[in-house]
Amino acid sequence: MKVCIFGAGAIGGFLAVPMRQAGIDVSVVARGAHLAAIRRDGLTLEIAGQERIAALPATDDPAELGPQDVVVVTLKAHQAWAAAGSMAPLLGPGTMVVPAQNGIPWWYFHGVPGPHAGRRLDSVDPGGRQWQAIGAQRVIGCTVYSANELVAPGVVRHIQGDAFGLGEPEGGITDRLKRVAGLFERAGLTVRLMPDIREDIWLKLWGTLCFNPISALTRATMDVVGTDPGTRALARAMMVEAEAVGRRLGVSFRVEVDRRLAGAARVGAHKTSTLQDVERGRPLEIDALLTVVQELARLTGIETPAIDAVLALVQQLGRSLGLYPVFPEPAALAEAAAG
Repeated sequence: MKVCIFGAGAIGGFLAVPMRQAGIDVSVVARGAHLAAIRRDGLTLEIAGQERIAALPATDDPAELGPQDVVVVTLKAHQAWAAAGSMAPLLGPGTMVVPAQNGIPWWYFHGVPGPHAGRRLDSVDPGGRQWQAIGAQRVIGCTVYSANELVAPGVVRHIQGDAFGLGEPEGGITDRLKRVAGLFERAGLTVRLMPDIREDIWLKLWGTLCFNPISALTRATMDVVGTDPGTRALARAMMVEAEAVGRRLGVSFRVEVDRRLAGAARVGAHKTSTLQDVERGRPLEIDALLTVVQELARLTGIETPAIDAVLALVQQLGRSLGLYPVFPEPAALAEAAAG
């Protein structure tokens, strides 16, 4: 099977190197200095004090690679939205697309019964760009339980975790889901096949929707956010509100809120990805983690005062730093659509 990792950064690099070393026909789409380093020296993964280096096809032009059996998208949500149109050369009739990203995904309402079936989420897919360019029917849902960092061009450092949840948007365990899982397992990664991937999406989001923005606002690491009485209470309030939204959408939470909160705090003195983005001047991933929850709350009639307040603050932080918004404003989208 031909596999393309679209975005060979922290998560993409962690996937690409062991897949290549396992004999899988894998290529990467990257850009800039990172791409130049991969072409020159290979892609390096630092793990457990050892360097693993893989020479593999790397390009910034997907047309050079042609149709793939599997495309794993490891860009952040706003980056994936911007790049959706450029993925066309990778997509053949049977191509499966695995968006390995944080937050509520753009395809969330694909394959669900009820009044929201097929609904597009403006906060994560303005104008339905990914829905149209990729097609929700191609998607295999994915949750990532692995922390990695791009430490230099061409070099990814593994921090902890190697687990990935995989599931069909329509539920169940299908043959194509097993084929994708087999690729991850062949690379030595831990795979959990999820009969209902949305439950795992919410479980992962439950922590990031509060820890990430609070850490960005306070510059505190996860252990501090989860144990300081004030920030812990705020995080808990946000989680309770999010749980109400998820349950209104039919999601079951297999872990209770205080256990999930304690688990996140036990990660230790780790800087969330949003805090790292603030410190490095990179666009902030706010919408897929928090704005979308507010959108779903409005859709379901759930009041979310804590989420609303933290969202307003972190959005203003992003604006003040010139790091938000990362999606075009609705007026710009409408103007572009009008030609």
